[in-house]
Amino acid sequence: MPVPEHLREKLRSVPHRPGIYLMKDRLGTVIYVGKARDLRKRISQYFHPSRQMAWDPKFSALVDSIHDFDVHVVRSEAEALLLEGKLIKEFRPRYNVSFRDDKRFLMVKVNLNDPIPRFTFTRIRNEDGSRYFGPFPSSSALRRVMDLARRQFHLRGCRALTPTEADYRHCLYAHLKHCTAPCIGNVTREQYLQQVLAACEFLEGQCRDTEAQLEAAMREAAARQEYERAARLRDLLFALRETTRKQERFERLPYTLPVAIQPERDLAALAEVLGLPAPPERIDGFDISNISSSLKVASVVRFRNGRPDRAHYRRLQIKTVEGQDDFACMAEAVRRRYRRLLRELQPEAGATTVEAPSAEAAAREGTVDPRAERHEGVEPVPAELQQLVRETEQAVREGRPARRPAPAGLPDLILIDGGKGQLNAAKAELDQLGLGHIPIIGLAKEFEEIYRPGQSEPLRLDLDHPALKLLQRIRDESHRVANAYNAQLRLRKISESVLDEFPGIGEVRKAALLKHFGSVQRLRRATVEEISQVPGFGPRLAAELRRFLDARFPSEPRPAEPRETGCPSPGPG
Repeated sequence: MPVPEHLREKLRSVPHRPGIYLMKDRLGTVIYVGKARDLRKRISQYFHPSRQMAWDPKFSALVDSIHDFDVHVVRSEAEALLLEGKLIKEFRPRYNVSFRDDKRFLMVKVNLNDPIPRFTFTRIRNEDGSRYFGPFPSSSALRRVMDLARRQFHLRGCRALTPTEADYRHCLYAHLKHCTAPCIGNVTREQYLQQVLAACEFLEGQCRDTEAQLEAAMREAAARQEYERAARLRDLLFALRETTRKQERFERLPYTLPVAIQPERDLAALAEVLGLPAPPERIDGFDISNISSSLKVASVVRFRNGRPDRAHYRRLQIKTVEGQDDFACMAEAVRRRYRRLLRELQPEAGATTVEAPSAEAAAREGTVDPRAERHEGVEPVPAELQQLVRETEQAVREGRPARRPAPAGLPDLILIDGGKGQLNAAKAELDQLGLGHIPIIGLAKEFEEIYRPGQSEPLRLDLDHPALKLLQRIRDESHRVANAYNAQLRLRKISESVLDEFPGIGEVRKAALLKHFGSVQRLRRATVEEISQVPGFGPRLAAELRRFLDARFPSEPRPAEPRETGCPSPGPG
């Protein structure tokens, strides 16, 4: 297939520099993200006719779909890898396989306000007052460099927040002289803090002396024909240079959600193929996301005039469905969405004043609760809602009726992600709500078939049909929102502690326990007397927590009570 002239002309301006490239189809949708050490050489390989016979079907389909491409130049191949992963997670292109999960690159963090600061690995940057280094493209190189830093600056590697003398007795780092053992007072906190600050400067790239020492040791080992040791030093030197190289941070991406080139044309084509009286102005898209039978969520996206209307995106946790039942999940999502919309559109008669809505009251009355149902990437509290709250509070103070929020309005078309089963479940809910007049269709992903109520055979359109392209954009956006919400809930559940299951412990008491013992594992070995020493815990609550832990971990031996021998009691570690 000959290369289009506009691509050939654009390829001539691509530099021989490292960076990332984004392949796009004729609608501007990003279909592939790649990185390259040399952008010009890498992109030109897509359009070599001599290599066409060696292409696999997937690559041939990708090349046939390329209508345009963009490039972004960076300073190194490592930066290109970081930006590639970030963009793939953002767009989830059709032809990318790697980096599509929610796993992120590794970082290092340290909180200088801790009693004895320690370096830990993390993949999520939180606003917790800690210093973060990274992300780093190679986790194996980072771990080797951190081992080097711990030995060079004599840092502790134990996990306890505040290590005690009991921890020191079992600490290999201290006995091997890799740690200065601040837990037993070998050095003061101020002295140990200087070691930590020196390690921070090391991770920021101030490591030329260390590089020179490693290079000299490598050459010396090679001269003595100790080639295995020289190879280890060479790999460590390479890991150090890769880890401490300055990397650019990519906080703001130069792309947004792709939209149609001619949305009016697409809407007109959709109305024609579905037999609608007019092009649908408002289209709602539904999708369900779950893992087996857990963490079932639904997303509702709205497109207005063929473009995303993010102010009316909604995310729901499925509450009434047991097990894995996509049909029932879809029915619940449709029922809750439009029952709430009907409440918005039919306010109670005779209401003269409205109190300032709280988060709970807003959820009951139909006002958008920005904390409960918000779209990823949208401002948590929309400006319109902030203005509404201010006007409502002013109206209450002046004793006059308050303005209700403008309702979202019923859709002109509903799109369900799925086949006949999901469509029939959603249609039944609409009929029960008295909304059976709203057109509703289902889009099955395998063959991109359009299912309509009362029609036994699905409607198949050409894959380049503008109506199908519009439906695919709505379906893909609802799928993206649902998956993002599911991933957020999974991450939240993973981070939950076993203490969340114990009644009577709030966030303050849980934080006090973890601060005192350092981890749940150490708490599991604590006695009732040791638990009762934590602020907020008395003997009764400590005994209940001990019984709860014994029930949750019955295979572990019960903690031994302190021995009355005049010797110090064994610590929780």
